[in-house]
Amino acid sequence: MTHAATTRTLILLRHAKSAYPDGVADHERPLAPRGIREAALAGKWIRAKLPAVDCVLCSTATRTRQTLARTDIAAPVQFVDRLYDATAGIAIDVINRSGGEAGTLLVVGHEPVMSSLALGLAGPDSSQAAANQIEVKYPTSAIAVLQTERPWSQLELRSATLRTFHVPR
Repeated sequence: MTHAATTRTLILLRHAKSAYPDGVADHERPLAPRGIREAALAGKWIRAKLPAVDCVLCSTATRTRQTLARTDIAAPVQFVDRLYDATAGIAIDVINRSGGEAGTLLVVGHEPVMSSLALGLAGPDSSQAAANQIEVKYPTSAIAVLQTERPWSQLELRSATLRTFHVPR
């Protein structure tokens, strides 16, 4: 008996544009007015174009929490401190440990990890156009979409296919 492979979707959302108020620590910086608007646009695009999100892994920073809130995505959320100042390796470890059985997993984080994670996971069948855009810039509110047939616990470098890259404006 053979089992059909399950395709999983990984959505990498960089936080929306943040403000830089005087005397506020980096971790606590809030969204700027433009960020509030663009986070809502990112959520609208995700909800319209992608499979329903089953699980969210979100950095604990104020701007990532506010970005997620503005997307109107209703899914269980795990706030993960390790995603705040992560590397691609740390982010993969978080996904491996916390992705569970989700069919569609949303990760809300920061640069430079979002671009290095998207490009690092991208295997040979990935969209070269999307990869080229990410190499140039991964702006605030930008969304990379990857797919894999591996369970999240087995996700590793080059084990996914980068499908698209979208910047909501």
